[in-house]
Amino acid sequence: MKLAIAADHGGFELKEQIKEHLIKRDIEVVDLGTHDCQSVDYPTFGKACGEEVASGRVERGIVCCGTGVGISIAANKVKGIRCALATNVFMAEMAKRHNNANILALGGRVLSPEEAIVMVDAWLDNKFEGGRHQRRVDMLDQI
Repeated sequence: MKLAIAADHGGFELKEQIKEHLIKRDIEVVDLGTHDCQSVDYPTFGKACGEEVASGRVERGIVCCGTGVGISIAANKVKGIRCALATNVFMAEMAKRHNNANILALGGRVLSPEEAIVMVDAWLDNKFEGGRHQRRVDMLDQI
C-alpha cells in the first residue's frame, strides 16, 4: 500500500510518529509536509493530500492538524475525497467500514501518539462493508 501523509504545525509531531509506525508496517509513505513545527496553513496540506489520493497516486491518506477539523475540511474540498475526522478507535474503524473514508484526519493536540496509532491501525485493517453503505457513499460522491 502507498499512503500520503500531511500535517500543519499543530499536527507535525503526530504525523512523524504515525509515519514511523507506517514504515514499520511496510507501508510506502509519501510525506507531503510540513517538515517542522513552524507555523503553516493547514488548507495547503489538506488539499495536497486530497489531490494525491484523488489522483490515484496513493491509495489512502492521513492528515493531522491541532484538532483535525480544519485539515479535514480542506481535504474534503477535493472531489472524490471522503476524509473522516476520528477521535477514537470506533470512529476510525467505522470511517472505513461504513463510509469508505479514503483519508483519516487526526488531531495532534487532542490525541496521544499511542491513541492515534491504534486508530490508524483500526482504519487500515478494516475493509469497506459495501452493501447498504454503498448507496450512501455513492450519494456522497454526487454532492
